[in-house]
Amino acid sequence: MKIKLTSIIVDDQDSAVKFYTEVLGFVKKHDISMGEFKWLTVVSPEGPGDIELLLEPNKNPVLGGAEKNFQKALFDAGIPATVFFVGDIQKEYDRLKKLGVGFNKELTKAEWGITAVLDDTCGNLIQIHQLNN
Repeated sequence: MKIKLTSIIVDDQDSAVKFYTEVLGFVKKHDISMGEFKWLTVVSPEGPGDIELLLEPNKNPVLGGAEKNFQKALFDAGIPATVFFVGDIQKEYDRLKKLGVGFNKELTKAEWGITAVLDDTCGNLIQIHQLNN
């Protein structure tokens, strides 16, 4: 068993793909129209090409707003929706700050590594993490 696809709930797919590609540096893999929404995935240029991140709209009529409420609850509680690992967190943090990315938690050292938490502008907090060597 392996992970092929994981998703993150976003409040606007067009804004999300712009942020995740132009700011975070991911590469768009799929952009397939599905009526009002899209099957929209990005991949890491540094990672395996078979792991995709689905930018999932928070307006699924089948769920009746549950995903929007979940997204907001995580954000309001300060809980990151996901974690991205980086090799040099200081370099990545500085690069993102120069691009105007807002951080809800600045660089923080812990026994398991260094972390920071950013606002993805699409309704989520995202943690970046560097493991201790």
